[in-house]
Amino acid sequence: MIATGIILTILIVMTILIGLWLGNKSTKRKRRRLQYIVLGVNFLLLVACIFWASNLILPHVASAAETVKGDGSSSGLGFIAAGIAVGLSSIGAGIGVGIAGAAAMGAISEKPEILGRTLIIIGLAEGVAIYGLIIAIMILGRL
Repeated sequence: MIATGIILTILIVMTILIGLWLGNKSTKRKRRRLQYIVLGVNFLLLVACIFWASNLILPHVASAAETVKGDGSSSGLGFIAAGIAVGLSSIGAGIGVGIAGAAAMGAISEKPEILGRTLIIIGLAEGVAIYGLIIAIMILGRL
């Protein structure tokens, strides 16, 4: 187990060094692409290290768990669904507020009297996150 961790650490260091070495010898576009590849490989190796460390740290005890309702799989999926609803709606609202906010700042700089209308549009984009939160509360209410 320790040898696996050492090997994964060596692989991470090697990919970083190879990325730095190749990055100095290439054009700007190739360097950018190479940085993304090295970042992706390092992310995958980091995930492997996390799984390896969790196997070392967490106890390997098998015991029967008590369930409150049913077999428990539906409640677990409900929690995942609630998390996905809030997460994706918040990401969408953030993108919407970013785009609408940038456009609103440009419009306000040209015509300051439309500040109120632009705030309403930004508020509508923020409403998407609230809808996701409401859906998550409805899902959690059924569990």
